[in-house]
Amino acid sequence: MIRKDRLVKLTQKLVRFDSSNPPGLELDCARFIEKDMRSLGLEVKTVSYAKNRPNVIATLKGTAPRAKAQREALLLTPHFDTVPVGEGWKFKPFGGEIRAGKIYGRGTSDDKGNTAACMEVMRSLVEDGIRLEHDVVMAATVDEECGSHLGIIPLIEKKVVRPKLALVVDSTEFDAVITQKGVLFLRARIFGKKAHSAFNWRGDSAIETAARCITRLTNIRFPYKRHRLLHAPTINMGVIHGGDKVNMVADVCEFTIDHRFCPGTPYREPLGLIREAIAKEARKFKLIVDDIQQPYEIAGDHPYVRKFMQVNRALKSPAKLKGSEGATVITFFQKHGIPAFATGWGAHGTLHTNDEYIYIKSLYHGTRILERFVREFDALA
Repeated sequence: MIRKDRLVKLTQKLVRFDSSNPPGLELDCARFIEKDMRSLGLEVKTVSYAKNRPNVIATLKGTAPRAKAQREALLLTPHFDTVPVGEGWKFKPFGGEIRAGKIYGRGTSDDKGNTAACMEVMRSLVEDGIRLEHDVVMAATVDEECGSHLGIIPLIEKKVVRPKLALVVDSTEFDAVITQKGVLFLRARIFGKKAHSAFNWRGDSAIETAARCITRLTNIRFPYKRHRLLHAPTINMGVIHGGDKVNMVADVCEFTIDHRFCPGTPYREPLGLIREAIAKEARKFKLIVDDIQQPYEIAGDHPYVRKFMQVNRALKSPAKLKGSEGATVITFFQKHGIPAFATGWGAHGTLHTNDEYIYIKSLYHGTRILERFVREFDALA
């Protein structure tokens, strides 16, 4: 049985660990999660792809023959790294204070409350003596806030986790995230010619050229197929650096580009439009691709999604099917043929903000939904 008091205390304990990323301070929190899961008698292992940054994988083994139980495994995967705290908090960032039905602190909604939910589900299954045919695997991961290159990506690539369904527990307000936009992270490096600023006609300002490029980029109307759960494609220039000194004409200027594109659009199409726009303003430039994340979609009537929504309705949850404008890790499962969707119970609008919080009522109700879904997954596996 899910215990509300225990769930709240567990969330507070997780929040009190500083697991900011960057710089990647997950070790102490990982050790706590590992110890807690080992206390249940589960099979627990840690897998690291960088020093002091272990992912924690806990498995409740199914009753079916080993190969079948593993093949039909259900994966619950939250992350326990957080963005840095920053300035201007009214509540202690690592205090886990409770006020008016909310737990405050960095990571309460993203994603330590959800991590606590997964841990409480594992504990409840063990305490209640639940015997499922399939394995239930909890992979609590690091590095999600910086791209998951030390977390879920290598765990999938190296087949450390190979489930029949991946349920990413990293979202808000009960919804099932079944689709999300793709992401292009780019850097545009513009080259000009140095000169003394008093004789600027002798130079070619890379900063001025970059400004014209940015204006042209913001005016691109990217073609896309309309999607009922997603907004139109977006583009944002987030960082710019250029020049050496106030009285010099800058010969180099670099700015970053964040483009989000919809399912059904090959990434080469927007990449080509971006390159073309820059080429119209810059005589010499370099466009660097830092990251590409493909868009993702699973059918709303997929049996796993349908079962999850049935459980929500049975427990009177307000859950609905949802698209994500931002990136979640569900996309990393698709090239391995693993169905995935995301859910969670964080408070909408508080992620990455000062005085982040989660509603205790939502956390408790969501954890009960998660446990019910885990129990009923056997019928689908």
